[in-house]
Amino acid sequence: MHPFDRLTLETLRAKSCLKWTHYSALQGARDVLPLWVADMDFPPAQAIIGALEARARSGNLGYPAGYPGGEPGLQAAVAAWLDARHGWRVAESDIWPLHGVIPGLYLGVRALASSGEAVVLQPPLYPPFMAAVADTGRETQHNPLVWTGTQWAFDLDQLDALIRPHTRALVLCNPHNPTGRVFSREELAALAELVLRHRLWVISDELHSDLVYPGAQHVPFASLGDEVAERTVTLLGPTKSFNLAGLKVGFVITQNAALRKRLERLGAGLVTPPNVMAQAAARAAYTQGAGWLEDTLAYLQRNRDLVTRFVEAYLPGSAYAPPEGTYLAWLDLRGLGLGETLYERLLACGVGLSEGRHNGPGGEGFARLNFATTTTILEEALERLRGGLRLG
Repeated sequence: MHPFDRLTLETLRAKSCLKWTHYSALQGARDVLPLWVADMDFPPAQAIIGALEARARSGNLGYPAGYPGGEPGLQAAVAAWLDARHGWRVAESDIWPLHGVIPGLYLGVRALASSGEAVVLQPPLYPPFMAAVADTGRETQHNPLVWTGTQWAFDLDQLDALIRPHTRALVLCNPHNPTGRVFSREELAALAELVLRHRLWVISDELHSDLVYPGAQHVPFASLGDEVAERTVTLLGPTKSFNLAGLKVGFVITQNAALRKRLERLGAGLVTPPNVMAQAAARAAYTQGAGWLEDTLAYLQRNRDLVTRFVEAYLPGSAYAPPEGTYLAWLDLRGLGLGETLYERLLACGVGLSEGRHNGPGGEGFARLNFATTTTILEEALERLRGGLRLG
């Protein structure tokens, strides 16, 4: 038996975390299986837990050392990981630790487009991307991904026609949340050609870059060439790969020194370093967590394949492709004809999914399912959906 299979529903429901307490507060929704927010139900690697325990026992809980570069060894650990895992060599000094990726997203939008200028988003997309543009007074230009019949893809012709003189930046999410696409080198190179031709800046969210399944390979956008790197702000971190979201740690990487200074200036007083526990956990993840990650990916792949068999059996003809990365499945439920009642029907089934309409234009009728739970719970959730939605 895999250690993850020893997790019980009772143990998970006793956890004090957003994923498992959200639905318990809703009237009549206490039996909901929560497969929504992007947390894994699995305990982190023992090496990470050990690093946190050692830091706590040391009593060294003062201000973090080494700002803005992080505590000794942290930047080196990230740089070594990116080189070994993705073949991307970056200088340690180009890695800036922050208290999460979302602050880096807001900071990137502010740095790369002025108020009233436009930022291109490619929905369906993680909702904070849309919030970062709207909240900072920038104009949103939507260039939705297109369903080719086999996968979700960039619409570069539409993007080329969309760009205006006041368009300043484009947000890239790769691996893509929520569709699970891991864009190929050829796709990214074609996007880069257009970006350079229009002199756009790019904010590349690569938070799920270590959660990639066999048959796909993550290509850091900034690794496509020096000119691309000069115009790219990359956001990444260990929180999704190693299930550390509550520790709030992420990294901004840019190889453009002037842009880095602008980011630091705009973030002064607002963007802070990760706390000392988060830094200890991140360093342990990148130096000692590879074995745990590989084992977890194999488990997630089995769960992904279970979801794929469910879709093939009960949602034939839907716009679905097995995710190449992430632990998220983008389910096309438009054929059920439920309209705005979809979310309520899902809850009535006893399953909590993320409703697709919150992922921007084109998300209506879709739902995002997080399969990073035990196989037993996932099987139960899929059976509830089959029966409650009267599939098959």
